[in-house]
Amino acid sequence: MSTPIALSDSELEAIMNAAKPLTPHGRDLFLRQVAAAIVALPERGDGAVARAIRSVWQRHFDPPDLRIGESRSRVHA
Repeated sequence: MSTPIALSDSELEAIMNAAKPLTPHGRDLFLRQVAAAIVALPERGDGAVARAIRSVWQRHFDPPDLRIGESRSRVHA
């Protein structure tokens, strides 16, 4: 097991809120990658942790297709 990361309540809350909409499998990978990004930070604070979350989140979030009455294909002809 790796060394635990010390987080403030607000940092932990931000991470957990970002993980909520992900699937359980996706959530585990997301949390591991966020932890790695936080460990790599030169300085830690709410803003730096938020940027780390955002950088990892962009790789994990797959927005739902909410179009109605249109082709749901992501490839446009």
